Amino acid sequence: MAVVALIGTLDTKGAECAWLAEQLDKHGVQALFVDVGSFSASPLANVSSDDVIAAADSDAAALRERRDRGEMMQVMSVGAARIVRDLAVSGRIHGLLALGGSGGSSVAAAAMQALPVGFPKLLVSTMASGDVKPYVGEVDATLMYSVVDVAGINSVSSQVFANAAAAIAGMAQAYEDRFVAAVPAGHKPVVAVTMFGVTTPAADEARDTLSDLGYEVLVFHATGAGGRAMEKLAESGLLAGVCDLTTTELADDLVGGVLSAGPRRLEMAGRVGLPQAVSLGALDMVNFGPADTVPPEFAGRNLFVHNPTVTLMRTTPEEMVELGRRIAAKLAAATGPTELFIPLRGVSAIDVEGAPFRDAEADAALFAELRAGLVGSGVVVHELDQAINDPGFGAAMARALHASITN
Repeated sequence: MAVVALIGTLDTKGAECAWLAEQLDKHGVQALFVDVGSFSASPLANVSSDDVIAAADSDAAALRERRDRGEMMQVMSVGAARIVRDLAVSGRIHGLLALGGSGGSSVAAAAMQALPVGFPKLLVSTMASGDVKPYVGEVDATLMYSVVDVAGINSVSSQVFANAAAAIAGMAQAYEDRFVAAVPAGHKPVVAVTMFGVTTPAADEARDTLSDLGYEVLVFHATGAGGRAMEKLAESGLLAGVCDLTTTELADDLVGGVLSAGPRRLEMAGRVGLPQAVSLGALDMVNFGPADTVPPEFAGRNLFVHNPTVTLMRTTPEEMVELGRRIAAKLAAATGPTELFIPLRGVSAIDVEGAPFRDAEADAALFAELRAGLVGSGVVVHELDQAINDPGFGAAMARALHASITN
């Protein structure tokens, strides 16, 4: 029987959670109650609020004595995330269902984002009709607007909650079937490739080469969200390797562009030991919106209007040195096979001879810092006398990744 973790504040939403459990049972699915109520001691709980607090390495009595709601929500978020991840990895649950207002939804969001892509996760929330980015993050979360407050079972909430129970029941049963089934014959290992408009030829070549080598290739647009999604998939265990051709999001993170994937970009594959082939795609640029949105402190910089909604700014030699330092540190810390491919004649389509962002001095500063930072690291460095989009560059990265995966 499929089991769904039902997250709720059982001290305030116990009746609603119990009703949801009855609906799940009608669909042949068992509920496992995870109580995230601040002062709850509900007999319904399979995982008590004390258990959740302890999972976050906190003391329940001391935490409750301080009566700091913000701290309580943070602790519950950490504890719930750790608990449901352990339950999912061990195969004891096959889906997650949560309901709540702003506080309960924030705890549920942390739990959902701790789960791998492909694991069923559904949140019924009063917050689901506004800005849902904090709840979804980079995972495949399903959000359902509660329409009315989560405050009792009535003619409206009963319909919404019943739909939620039916939806997660179906997803959980399907997931259980996949979870217990053997890997089908002909299953292809999955690899990721990162791309940007100005690295498309190289990314296409890498994708085609990897496909010919027998991989299912997932391409991620390096727009901030794309990089974060790729990092999340690397963490989930669904990937066999990463062809991280386009690391441009690091430039936005450094300088303040609009497409940053955050400071942890280019870390997860190395942390979990995935083979990775990495390059420097589009590190020549920082992204902003329309030209009139570029911050005034960048007046006088080399700007290029990519289209009416995107303005690019060329990175300076000083910025490239810092990017080289950061990338070298991230790659040197990797626990799996890691190879770096340096395109000596340009890192993007507009960083080649005669193009608006060609700056050999800036690129040379990046390359020199990378060489120095990777001495003795075990990272294999390939310096190719090509621009990144020249024929053969993307294929070389793909073949190297394949060799790392299969060796």
